[in-house]
Amino acid sequence: MKAIVHADKNWGIGRGNSLMFRLPADMKFFKETTTGNAVVMGGNTLRSFPGGNPLKNRLNIVLSATLPERNDCIIVRDCPQLFNAIRNVTEGEVYVIGGESIYRMLLPYCSQVLVTKVDAEGGADTFFPDLDADKNFTLASEGEEQETNGYKIRFCKYINNSVQPLP
Repeated sequence: MKAIVHADKNWGIGRGNSLMFRLPADMKFFKETTTGNAVVMGGNTLRSFPGGNPLKNRLNIVLSATLPERNDCIIVRDCPQLFNAIRNVTEGEVYVIGGESIYRMLLPYCSQVLVTKVDAEGGADTFFPDLDADKNFTLASEGEEQETNGYKIRFCKYINNSVQPLP
């Protein structure tokens, strides 16, 4: 399992249940990376998508105690159901896509984290753990700085040196 996220200078990932920046290059990378794979998220992340609809061309797994059952994604109610759903993914890879509590819960089980670092402060109210300060993670690669929609970004890959097996 992997995680994919964009984060500001303070590892902020969102504000008001929305993205802080509109970054076409990051959105393209996210779409290309996750299409054809499974994505794992919480209910607030699903609600933040246009119309509250799941992402197309992906298996959407949503952890939520309150969302009604739907036929366009897999709704799981608790952690054991979530771990079973992840284990049952047979095609493609599994990407954790948010929000904050889902990232924090599943990060120990992720072998890699793909981070688009944004050289700006977005006034975040939700945050990703600081992987640069986490002894379990190593920065494996850092792309060239590029500009998108007026922001400087850098695509980075972190490796988890102590991946935990799913319970």
